Amino acid sequence: MRILVTGATGYIGSAVCETLQANGHHVVALVRSPEKRAVVETLGYEAISGDLTDLSSLRSAAAGANGVIHTAMAGGADAGAVDRAAVAAMLDALAGSGKPFVYTSGVWVYGDTQGRVAGEVSMLRPAAIVTWRPAVEELVLESKSRDVAPVILRPGMVFGRGGGFVGMMFHQALTDGKVTIPGDGENHWSSIHVEDLADLYAHAVADPAAGELFVACGGMPQPLRKIALAVTKACGIDGKVERLPLPQARARFGPVADCMAMDQKVASTKAARFFGWTAKRPSIFEEIFSGSYLIAPPGR
Repeated sequence: MRILVTGATGYIGSAVCETLQANGHHVVALVRSPEKRAVVETLGYEAISGDLTDLSSLRSAAAGANGVIHTAMAGGADAGAVDRAAVAAMLDALAGSGKPFVYTSGVWVYGDTQGRVAGEVSMLRPAAIVTWRPAVEELVLESKSRDVAPVILRPGMVFGRGGGFVGMMFHQALTDGKVTIPGDGENHWSSIHVEDLADLYAHAVADPAAGELFVACGGMPQPLRKIALAVTKACGIDGKVERLPLPQARARFGPVADCMAMDQKVASTKAARFFGWTAKRPSIFEEIFSGSYLIAPPGR
């Protein structure tokens, strides 16, 4: 398959592209700069210039692909509007084709699960930073009526390959001699290794379950404090965890502080039932103590 990937040089997108190529697919990477073009062409992917605001390029690229995986996300206050317009443009290009469109959402749409385990059909209480995302999810799912094969993935906190929030913790531990977390750290994170997540994307685009939505988490939810303590131990500064009250954490981290402090227990076996997919990579603690974060540059 000829598969267009947005965000192809990002943390998740780069792992997705690698997995697709390993599975024999032709990867088409949307890139914003000559530097990014050089990177993806060196890896053997086809590069197409454009970004999420270049709707004509998005339509053209999507129309010329056998499927689309959308992992890119704009930054800034208009992130929701940019994402919706970009998704609408790509879905317009795919309408009537029966081709797959895989959309990246996330578990933050559940908000704080308040000690309960959330799954695909659980109520949504999206964090302030992603209040716009459920409406885009709805737009994606509605495209099934236009003969698109839409699939939505809701990943947990992504880790592995030196990236994600765990990578940021390692960077701070090695730079500042401590790890700072919002709140008391007793809240839980549900997580997924980036390579397991990439495998799920490959399943979803090659054999799409049209109109379906999947949680992408692996292993048991773990307390944030325990994760932070593991990072400090791996960095040789055992126990150096600074807990910031939320008001101070918001001043330091911005609105993402509230997401980091949410108690989120999220799990599902739906992807196993539809695709035979299960998380196989090391757990978050195995990855932390594997040494990979000490040799890999921090991811985005």
